[in-house]
Amino acid sequence: MTISKATLNDVAELTALVNRAYRGEESMKGWATEAHILDGQRIDQDMMTEHLTDVNATILKYTNEAAEIEACVYLEKKDHKLYLGMLSVLPRLQAKGIGRQLLDASEQLARELDCDTMAMTVISSRQQLIEWYQRRGYDFTGEVQPFHAHTRFGVPKVPIELVVMEKVVK
Repeated sequence: MTISKATLNDVAELTALVNRAYRGEESMKGWATEAHILDGQRIDQDMMTEHLTDVNATILKYTNEAAEIEACVYLEKKDHKLYLGMLSVLPRLQAKGIGRQLLDASEQLARELDCDTMAMTVISSRQQLIEWYQRRGYDFTGEVQPFHAHTRFGVPKVPIELVVMEKVVK
């Protein structure tokens, strides 16, 4: 198993992975699904390409012995913070510690980039996910964001708001 930076050669595989982890029938086999609250794709290949060509962004990928991508995370440097999003693990592999390994690698990258804080937004109704991040030291900032600004990420089935969570990593 290896964690490394994704490249443009990974666009198709990363896009499929993220959509499988968050949406559709397969996502319901894992604990991190959003299929019950959002319709549509989580990401398309154009958006993934934008992420990979953004000079402030990095996507870390977790690959198995056969060099297949089984998990990934999107990271974007914003001043002294490293924003974390799209932490995705294949549903059949969730709850096996892969997400934690990617989170640890993300925090290490933050330190290497001289960022003192990790930041993220989480759908407020995803209590199990929020608790997972809290066990890893992330806490609420008190900021709440409307989801409508993020409609590129799917069509809400229910009203959605995002809570901002952070962790100091220095």
